[in-house]
Amino acid sequence: MQLSPGDVVEISTREGLAYVQVTHTHVAYPEVVRILPGFYQERPTLAAVPSAKTRSVVMIPLGGALEHGKIKGAKIGTAEIPKSDKKFPTFKMPIRGKNGEVVYWWLWEGDGLTHTLEDDPRLQHASPREVPTLQDFLSMLG
Repeated sequence: MQLSPGDVVEISTREGLAYVQVTHTHVAYPEVVRILPGFYQERPTLAAVPSAKTRSVVMIPLGGALEHGKIKGAKIGTAEIPKSDKKFPTFKMPIRGKNGEVVYWWLWEGDGLTHTLEDDPRLQHASPREVPTLQDFLSMLG
C-alpha cells in the first residue's frame, strides 16, 4: 500500500484506536510518521488531526505492514500536516567506541549526514535513526 504525506492511518489496538500521520517519504527509507497521542473508542474527525500534538516521530514501513496484515488498520483519509512537522525531522544515531561509550553522534535530516557531540541541543528532539520492530512500534502508540 502506497502512503503519502498527509495520510492518516487508524490502527486497532487492545486499548482502542490509535492514529498516526505520514509526514514524509524518502526513496531509501520507510515512511516517516508522527504518532498522535491517546487511544479512542470512536474515530475522531479528520479536521482534528492537524491540531493534535505530535507524541513522537518514527520511521516505519507502515504501508507494507498494513498491506500484509501485520498491523490491523487502514488509511482513513488525508489531513494537513502541522507546520511544526512539515520540515523533515532530525534523526540521530550514536557512534560507539570499543567499550560501548558514545564517541559522537550522526544526525540525518533526509539528505546527508552530519556529526556532532553530546552537548548539541538538536539531540534532545531527534528521534533514533532506526526502524523499530512492529511490536515496539505498537507499544509507542497512545
